[in-house]
Amino acid sequence: MATDELVKTTTGIAHHGAERLPSVDIDSFNIEMKDEDGFIGDRASKGAFREILERWRKPLRKSGEDPFGKEPSDEISKKTLDAILVGDDTEAWAVVHSAIEDFAQELAYVTRRFLKSKAWAKTERIVVGGGFRDSRLGELAIARTEIILMAEGFKMDMVPIRHHPDEAGLIGALHLAPSWIFEAHDSILAVDIGGTNIRCGLVETSWKKAKDLSKAKVVKSELWRHADDEPTREGAVKRLTKMLKGLITEAEKEGFKLAPFIGIACPGVINADGSIEKGAQNLPGNWESSKFNLPASLLEGIPQIGEHDTAILMHNDGVVQGLSEVPFMQDVDRWGVLTIGTGLGNARFTNRRKDNGKDKDGDSTGNGKKKAKSD
Repeated sequence: MATDELVKTTTGIAHHGAERLPSVDIDSFNIEMKDEDGFIGDRASKGAFREILERWRKPLRKSGEDPFGKEPSDEISKKTLDAILVGDDTEAWAVVHSAIEDFAQELAYVTRRFLKSKAWAKTERIVVGGGFRDSRLGELAIARTEIILMAEGFKMDMVPIRHHPDEAGLIGALHLAPSWIFEAHDSILAVDIGGTNIRCGLVETSWKKAKDLSKAKVVKSELWRHADDEPTREGAVKRLTKMLKGLITEAEKEGFKLAPFIGIACPGVINADGSIEKGAQNLPGNWESSKFNLPASLLEGIPQIGEHDTAILMHNDGVVQGLSEVPFMQDVDRWGVLTIGTGLGNARFTNRRKDNGKDKDGDSTGNGKKKAKSD
């Protein structure tokens, strides 16, 4: 089947991984910058923070004064670290704060490199998401990074993502869909695929309360920690299909007017036909194979939702998480997202100003082809 035919078959409305969406143009995503030590994103990942924490513990461990005892640094929970920040153990507090400071310097280094790139020129605000943000220590690291960059003369804000990171990747899927979907339906299905988990959700648009989707919320979600089960690729698709069918049943039971639309957030560079060019190495099996197409595979299992043919749109997970912020970014023109997780996701957006339903270029479709993303 030709690429264009496959795109029409799996979406019916737009290209996967599109460069132009209804509310924003995507200037870049999934940039993989390098320096002499390798990919710079690795310097500001969850794992990088744990390595920094371990570095600060080492000298204390030698003298027998490590406040964390024998617990490995990568097994100390965010909850425990957050409790230390408001606790009375000054030595443990000092260790965690030292790690936060060093991590903020690394995040500032990485952010600086992005801001100096052509794709990120004139960025006015950066939203930080991912699992690391969901903690007090993450919020402190973000705030400290902003101060470091402001002191160097960078004129931009750096803020934590508004929604819980687990929900942002689902809510952002709404912004992949054309607005006409919201007129007759009050909810969609969304999927957020990660290297450890796959999360599915029933997302209520609340479109009648707020047409900018600022009041959208996840009303039901299901999490599968696939890393524990180590499934085959086909097994993962089968489980995902089952999860989505369960949510369709739930939506019917609860009286939702579910749109025949599934929005998917997935790691990597997403091609127009729904295949994955690169960046999916942490997913179960080979998702970058030319013979594998996730949207087409899901359509086989869920050809219809209600009385209508199913439409599926897939985009990069960092992009989709960032899209959850669209309603709250209308006071700036150019903004970006960094997601701190297993790696560092990234995307840069330019808001599309609309006039009578049309954007500034006079195109009301909101569709566009994605060009290759690299740096």
